Amino acid sequence: MFSGIFAPIATPFVDNQIAYDKLGENMEKWAASGLAGLVVLGSNGEFKLLSRKEKEELMTFVCRHIPRGMKVMAGTGCESTDDTIALSHRAAELGVDAVLVVTPNYYKACYTPAALKQYYTELADAVSVPVMLYNMPGNTGINMDSKLMSLLSTHPNIVGVKDSSGNIVQIAETIATSPDDFAVFAGSASFLLPSLSLGAVGATAALANVLPEECVAIYNHFKAGRLEEARRLQLGILEINRAVTARWGPAGLKTAMDLVGYYGGPPRRPILPLTGEEREELRGILERGGFLSH
Repeated sequence: MFSGIFAPIATPFVDNQIAYDKLGENMEKWAASGLAGLVVLGSNGEFKLLSRKEKEELMTFVCRHIPRGMKVMAGTGCESTDDTIALSHRAAELGVDAVLVVTPNYYKACYTPAALKQYYTELADAVSVPVMLYNMPGNTGINMDSKLMSLLSTHPNIVGVKDSSGNIVQIAETIATSPDDFAVFAGSASFLLPSLSLGAVGATAALANVLPEECVAIYNHFKAGRLEEARRLQLGILEINRAVTARWGPAGLKTAMDLVGYYGGPPRRPILPLTGEEREELRGILERGGFLSH
């Protein structure tokens, strides 16, 4: 049902308010890049820093302006099961194609595999749109292992997973032990090609905000059997991918977007923007990769 490259889109702010004109301009550019779809309210969209009202407005805007042929996923994960179900119901009403649901994470010791299995099962039973699991241990401190994901993959309304763990063995095990139609997505462009080679069907990658054509090209080269071209591109994006994810996060992602011609703008407080020195270092990374002219 879902495959290809999705961009978990940044939320643009001007004077701390969501800038829908800037988002519309970014969406027009992404639409021409070959992306299969967009994810609104993902980690790179600073979803934890948005109000419920802002989340609904963002989903409304993206669903109304998504180009024909592109799909929309929405991040609807909340701490409680009831809140997650409620936001997922609203996302379905607004027209998303699937909900992407991160694990709850505040009461870490309580969120055992049994608790998470019940959380996702109750959600999938309750909502009308497909559910994509979202494993993001780098931010949540909780990892869903392949055994849990394989168990959940048998639910008829749980259609896939975005695994951002970077654990390629875990990704391989999930693919090996899940139904063939369970869509495993790499959660970062840094391990896109290795994941595809094991049977993943796409990626939801922060870098697709900045370099969507390159991410799509890795996918297309792999699908066409052009493995050397895919390998060369995969190795070439590692440094910039690290810069806009693990190193500088949303602030780095947004600065990179500004540098390559999208609107990134400032992150929402308390996230600090990059310093002038960091911005120039990021510019240098883009130039070394051949993604920005001197």
